Formats: sequence, C-alpha cells, structure tokens
Amino acid sequence: MKKSLKQWIGVGTTAVMAATVLAGCGSTANTAQPSTQPSAGAAATANAKPFAGKTISLVTANHPWADAIKPLLPDFEKETGIKVNVESFFEDQLTQKLTVQFTSGSATPDVFMYRPLQEGKLFYKNGWVQPLDDYAQKAKDYDFNDFSKSAIGSTTVESKLAGIPIITEQEILYYRKDLLQKAGIAVPKTLDELNAAVKKLHDPKNEMYGFVARGQRSPLVTQVSSFLYSEGADFTTSEKASINTPEAIKAFTTYGTLLKDYAPPGVLNMSWPQAFGIFAQGKVAFLTDANSLYQNATDPAKSKVADQVGFAVFPGGKAGSKPYSITSWGLAMNAKSGNKDATWAFIQWATSKDVVLKTQQKGNPGARASVWDKPEGTTGFPAELVPIIKESAKTGVDHDRPTVISVGEARDAVGEIVQKVMSGETNLQPVADKANQALQTIIDKDKTR
Repeated sequence: MKKSLKQWIGVGTTAVMAATVLAGCGSTANTAQPSTQPSAGAAATANAKPFAGKTISLVTANHPWADAIKPLLPDFEKETGIKVNVESFFEDQLTQKLTVQFTSGSATPDVFMYRPLQEGKLFYKNGWVQPLDDYAQKAKDYDFNDFSKSAIGSTTVESKLAGIPIITEQEILYYRKDLLQKAGIAVPKTLDELNAAVKKLHDPKNEMYGFVARGQRSPLVTQVSSFLYSEGADFTTSEKASINTPEAIKAFTTYGTLLKDYAPPGVLNMSWPQAFGIFAQGKVAFLTDANSLYQNATDPAKSKVADQVGFAVFPGGKAGSKPYSITSWGLAMNAKSGNKDATWAFIQWATSKDVVLKTQQKGNPGARASVWDKPEGTTGFPAELVPIIKESAKTGVDHDRPTVISVGEARDAVGEIVQKVMSGETNLQPVADKANQALQTIIDKDKTR
C-alpha cells in the first residue's frame, strides 16, 4: 500500500512538492517557496505528510463498496495525515440527506457516493458538485484514460466530469444451461434467436416459463434500454425525445411481448427481486437484468439452479448488441468543500488502480480496464461472467434511462408504453406519441432550471 500511495501523492518527496502536484490538478493549495539554503528542518520536511492535521467527511451508501473501502482507510490516513470521518445511509436516506445539506449550502460532506444517472444532473445543475476534469486529467500517475469510456460517460454532465466511477453495471442475458442443452438450443446471440428459444422452452402447464424480466412501470425502464439501443434507438436524440420512432416501438414491443406471452403470472408487478426469485426457483429459462445481481441466481442458498446458470452478452438487434454499460455509483466532491485538495487526494486514492483492485476482489465491479485485465482483478466474480463483463463494457451505452433531472417522471412515461404492450394494446403509435410528448416536456423544463 505504501508504495502505491507514494506513486500517486508524492509521499517521500517534500510537502511543498506534494502540494505543488495537487495545485497542478486544479487545486488551490498554498505552497511556500522552498529555501535555497539547507536548514536543520530539511530532513523533517522531506518526510512530512502532505495534509497532516486535515479532516474530511465521507458519506457513503450502505453498499458493499463502502464495506470494502473502510478497512483500507487507516493506510490512507497514515500516509497522508488526512483523517476520514465516515457516515453511511440507506440509498433513499442518502439522497435525502445530501439534498438537505446541499440546499442549505453546507460545506460537508466533502466527498460522497452518489448515483450518477439518478441524481447526477440535478446535483450538477444546482452547483452542488465540483467538476473534476482538471484534477483527473492532470493527476500524476492516475491514468484517467484507464477508465472505461461508458463509465466516464455516465458521470459526465454537460461535458464536465461530475464524479469518478466506483461501481459499474451492464445488462446481460442469464440462461439455464441444462434446459438449452437438453433442447439442443444454442445460446441466443440475437433478439430473434432469443424469441425463438423462449418460445420453444415455454411450457406453462409444467410451470416452466420462457422469459422473465422487470415488469413494473418504472423499474422496467432501465432493462428495456438495452433492447432500445440494440434496435438503433434511444430515449433522446439531439436533446429531443425519441421514444416514438419505429425502432423504439419495435424495442418496446419485443420486451413487452416477451413478458406478455412467456413470463410467469404477476409479471406486471415484478421488479428485480421477484424476477430473480422465480428464476432461482428453476421456473424460467431466460432472464435479462444487471450483471451486478448475479449472486441472486448463483448462490446455492438462494437458488435451486445455482450450478446451471449461464451468462451471455445481451442479444443483438438491428444495431447489434448494445447493452447499457453504466456507472451505478460514483464519488463526487462537494463544490463548497473547504478541503478540496485533501478531498481530491482521497478520491484519487480510492479510485487508483491498486485500491480498485482491492475493492474489485471483494466483488465490486470497477471501471478500470487494467484491473479487469489482471487475473487477480477478477477473482471476485465467476470465471464465466468475466469475459461477458469485459465485452459488454466495450460495446455498451453509458446510460440506462433518460438523462434528465426529473428521472422518476421520465421513467413513468417510458414504462407506460411497455405496460400497454403487456396489457395487450396493439396500436402502440398513439401511446408512444403521448409518452414522447411527456418526455419532451420534461426535457424542456430542465432547460429552464
């Protein structure tokens, strides 16, 4: 640990040099001019900790990444002299706490976990986060280009880096190896092949269903996004709502029809816990959802088919395979923090190659390509899943929902289209047109904030 800390913070040089490096990263550190004459205190200065006596506040979600980083904090504190005070909250409590504190102009927390695609645009537009472009691009030995392009895309707002990725996620295809083998079916590589395989394996009389995924109006939106992109569509095009195009309607129809015709009863009320639950009971052949949730299917304590679960890249449509590949959690700096240099030192350390390796070994999928390319960086994941994650990160899209401030309203608008398909609606164009207008109104409202 000490060696890696020296590499990124300049420990082992002088305190002045360390401060100068950080100043070059866009900080406002005050640096004293070094004396040209040797002094009795020179040796002590050379070994000084760059931020001795500084304290920063870190707020995290109750999340496995936080559990992995906390035991590593003493190493960071020892090498830098920075004391890190940590508070953790459930997701909804976290958002509420941050919103209340930032609205009041609080200088704390200095650094915090956040969901870029849920709160990122709101936090940025309100001036609550410090853009990190200069810090990240100029930081010594940080290798910012090592982060996947899609992960950085998720944390970028209006061409500014609002945060640094810590947890990534992609949509993949889960399938039952034994069922496919018995039926002589190859793993589907296209949506057409998926449809055919689902239809062949669907046997509701024997409580075997072809397909399951999220059917609830809002939760389904993130998962239908990969269908959307793979057909060559998106939620918006050139800042205009585009969920009523022929390509979009085809994607919504495909997803909705799979759930209407081949899913278990009650799918309209299913989010991921219910979808994974029935898959784990051995009653479904195919499931599309986030790779981060794989343990719900492979943990023998939760799954009756744990040893028969396969993973595959999301099936391709007209535009090929384009799953979402996003940053689900990032680290951001409070724009009003009074300790920006020390805060960046923490972010730089927590997202460095060495620390990402350690947190990823605990099962937290990071955003650094170099860590995924190391055998020791993949030990926290099933061997069969690793190449699927790597491939998905290369071809994926950096968002899984409309990138707006009023995310909840936007998701409801999109989800309505799919639920109409699930309910048997065949004339989808008027439904999509109405939803598209609702989304456009949300987009226009964002521009006035």
